[in-house]
Amino acid sequence: MRPLDERDIRASFVNCSKGEAKRLPLPRDLAERSWDDLDFLGWRDPGAPDRAYLVTEGAERPVGVALRFQPGRAALLQRSLCSLCLTTHPRGGVSLMTARKAGPAGREGDSVGLYMCTDLACSLYIRGRKIPENGTRFQESLGPAEQIARTLARLEAFLGKVTA
Repeated sequence: MRPLDERDIRASFVNCSKGEAKRLPLPRDLAERSWDDLDFLGWRDPGAPDRAYLVTEGAERPVGVALRFQPGRAALLQRSLCSLCLTTHPRGGVSLMTARKAGPAGREGDSVGLYMCTDLACSLYIRGRKIPENGTRFQESLGPAEQIARTLARLEAFLGKVTA
């Protein structure tokens, strides 16, 4: 992923108002991020434990979505699986992230959801740059490039539902 600046990130959001995008907190470590290892930029709001944000490369420009989830209300199973990167985590490591739909549907309360790593570090798990705490990654016959492509395809499908 190419490095993004504050202006690019704030302009990318498709499911919140310009005012909301202007007020949301950005990661303080943008300059230090290893952009080559990221398929998307994801972060949680330190001031609102139920909010997270995700920005990825779109066909023409970056696409960002505001997400909500319930911390501590992840799957009731001992372990859960991220739908994007197929990393398993102990309880609380995967959350149902919901995004309000863009446009009129979102203003009427429609949303879509996807089970994702609560820390939004899917890109790092795929590349082995981060190891899940007491979790695992499946041994796959797919190489890292194919796993990245699969993750991006699943993310694109999710974003397509947000913008539909």
